[in-house]
Amino acid sequence: MTNDLPAPATAASHSPIASGDTSPVASGKATPVVGRFAPSPSGRMHLGNAVAALLAWLGARSAGGRMVLRIEDIDPRSRHRDHALTLMDDLRWLGIDWDEGPYWQTERTHHYQEALDLLGQAGLTYPCFCTRAQIHAASAPHESDGTYVYQGACRNLTPQQVAEKSRLRHPATRLVVPDAQSADGTVRFDDLVFGPHEERLARDCGDFVVSRSDGIAAYQLAVVVDDGLMGVTQVVRGRDLLGSTARQIYLMGLLGFEVPQYAHVPLVVAPDGRRLSKRDRDLDLGALRAAGTPPQRVAGWIAHATGLTDDFCETDASDLVDAFSWERLRTHHEDIVVDEAALSLLRYT
Repeated sequence: MTNDLPAPATAASHSPIASGDTSPVASGKATPVVGRFAPSPSGRMHLGNAVAALLAWLGARSAGGRMVLRIEDIDPRSRHRDHALTLMDDLRWLGIDWDEGPYWQTERTHHYQEALDLLGQAGLTYPCFCTRAQIHAASAPHESDGTYVYQGACRNLTPQQVAEKSRLRHPATRLVVPDAQSADGTVRFDDLVFGPHEERLARDCGDFVVSRSDGIAAYQLAVVVDDGLMGVTQVVRGRDLLGSTARQIYLMGLLGFEVPQYAHVPLVVAPDGRRLSKRDRDLDLGALRAAGTPPQRVAGWIAHATGLTDDFCETDASDLVDAFSWERLRTHHEDIVVDEAALSLLRYT
């Protein structure tokens, strides 16, 4: 993976959280693989979560690496400790273990504020008072992923304008990205599954939110700070987050962190193409376990659906370590359709 953005000295050189030993390759030695699984405890773990979790675990274990578990509960809607404990039980049932954690984002907010302060001191952020409706009205969604490109309406507000608007609405905080003409605004990376990608930040996303209007750190900032401080070197997650990667790489550079490898894996979808979610309770691990489905059947189905095995057979997760291959995933990166045949197999009927 490459990142053509040099870290701006105004940010990286003054970073209190990006010390010299943060980079896993600072010593010149081979980088150890540190993977992570970072679920949001908003409900029972579903098949899509299980696919991402198993592939992240196999990616780390097949390289002799370590695994970190992080619970992304920073959003008030996801602060359910009981869901998180159930999720961890589901992971163990599936045969997935971890070496560090669980870390809870709600216990790490001081790290996010420190990073936000650093970016602000470097003059790289500004308050934004735009509502979602105003942003949607001002720009068309990006054709690749539907992201609305922010047009910079609040970038050049005067102190007086900021004070006036602050009396009416709490602002979010946005990060300034380089202008479209700047080479520093182009991010290139090589995804382990989807291959080379290039994004021009000004064109494809615009200045993006790093802190919400309610004061909670935005996803893009929190995940970068956590991955950086935890020494994560390999990020495996659903392909729906592929569009976030360039922004996170850019933030990694600003904060002085080493950029990890990224691997975006197929989503699990219904026959009509709709992505399965935690609302599809008949396909969460709780329902499958209640139906008597053994973990070996779920692991075997995931391995076959993602191309790791040529034929379906029940298997322990640990038995897939030697068979794991990013090359196989690259040739089987289409979304996984759960039809009636798959449902019948998974439900053990």
